[in-house]
Amino acid sequence: MILDLHTHSIKSDDGRAKVRNYCQWIRTRGIPIDGFVLTEHRQFDFDSDYSELARKHELVILKGAEVETEYGHVLVFGVTEGLYECFDFTRIGLRLEEVIEHCNAHNAIAAPCHPGRPRVGMSAHLEEHGVPKGVRIVEIHNGGSRADEDAVAAAMAEELGYLGIGGSDSHIVSHIGRCATEFPFPVHTEAELVEALRAEQFRAIPRAS
Repeated sequence: MILDLHTHSIKSDDGRAKVRNYCQWIRTRGIPIDGFVLTEHRQFDFDSDYSELARKHELVILKGAEVETEYGHVLVFGVTEGLYECFDFTRIGLRLEEVIEHCNAHNAIAAPCHPGRPRVGMSAHLEEHGVPKGVRIVEIHNGGSRADEDAVAAAMAEELGYLGIGGSDSHIVSHIGRCATEFPFPVHTEAELVEALRAEQFRAIPRAS
């Protein structure tokens, strides 16, 4: 199963894509993914129900979040009401190690995204803050990366022994599926996604040249 683990809809402050348009684009354009995760900025969308869209288009539509820490942006998978009460998702400058601790306590996963990007990527802050404790997975393929950002991310992951995932970081419909993550077995719920990531059985799919 192939999932795009990093997407944004109009629920994000800078997102311009409607979820139904993502679904239509994937099917009409034959994008080779089985579903996607909506990782809206600094929030978790408890209210939206995409189950009907998912059934109609035969896609998996899951939800996560993208939060901001002193090491840059971080994807969070497996958000529950309990985890959401542990820290302020809207806050800029969260402590990454605390986010990871809370995620571990609530069976969720925190994965720094686009870590090769200046300012908002983890690699840009290692010299100042050192290597954070608890990171196991980072995004090594990002559909919005420029120049050598993915190469920097991959080199950092190799040096520090991290596993890599991929996501498009799409904010507009036509960018979905640019990068993704492949799992050897079905993933249909947020809990199953966390289980698959913890099992460390996945492969990051780079952007096609």
